[in-house]
Amino acid sequence: MTGVLTSGVFAVGVLLTITNLGGIVASAFGLCGYWPPGERNWAYYTHWGISHALNAVMLALTVLDWNSLGLPRGPSLIVGAVVFVAGYGVAIASGLDLGVEETKGLAGELRTGGWYRYSRNPQYVGYLVATVGFAVLTNSTLVAVVCAIYMGWWLALPFAEEPWLRERYGEDYERYAERVPRFLGRETLRALVDRDTAAASGSGT
Repeated sequence: MTGVLTSGVFAVGVLLTITNLGGIVASAFGLCGYWPPGERNWAYYTHWGISHALNAVMLALTVLDWNSLGLPRGPSLIVGAVVFVAGYGVAIASGLDLGVEETKGLAGELRTGGWYRYSRNPQYVGYLVATVGFAVLTNSTLVAVVCAIYMGWWLALPFAEEPWLRERYGEDYERYAERVPRFLGRETLRALVDRDTAAASGSGT
């Protein structure tokens, strides 16, 4: 009975992740306007409905398939927890920096400072790290499979958003995209070094 339940929950998790990923990829190729929705419409409620449902599914799958992957329990628990908390912390902090409405894919202001000085998508970088951490933390084979598909969301979302951002913000976004990497890059390191240099100069005067 437990095996049937676990398989069913796993199947729902895969279906949810693939459904959202399909909509995001289709948007990236210009086949539909699933993401970003820009307003509270069918795409908005569908995307976030799937996202919230997936959170519940992942919690259930964690309980049902806990520790099935076979990683050393102690190290995987500690490393996974540290990586998850670090990644999730970055995602939440940069989301608050961007704003609640913009984080939900709704129209707002172009944010180029704060966390967005180092990456055009610091939330997605954080969520990528957190997703890996969660898979290691749960030490679950089935959770790891769903997380692998889930990571496709974070990798595909910027490609779906960028045409919309270019249309909405025009030259301002183009100039921003030229100097700040999509995820992380040499420009990220350079911006961090410049920040530290400026901070050191300020403290020395």
